[in-house]
Amino acid sequence: MPIFEFVCGNCSHSFETLIQGRQEAHCPSCGSSDLEKQLSVFAVSGGSGQPDASALPGPCGTCGDPRGPGACSMN
Repeated sequence: MPIFEFVCGNCSHSFETLIQGRQEAHCPSCGSSDLEKQLSVFAVSGGSGQPDASALPGPCGTCGDPRGPGACSMN
């Protein structure tokens, strides 16, 4: 069962819902079926599962230790 994300065109409520078969989604806030399907963050992330290199700490500014600041006894 896929989970879809929607924004209601009537009340601007944002929500996720399970859709089965040809079932039509309705806004849980106002009941409207005037919905805009959103791209899921999960669907567009498409990463390799490996941490982003930019998120890893850089080398220590004092000694150049590649493990990052605080990894050596100089800090």
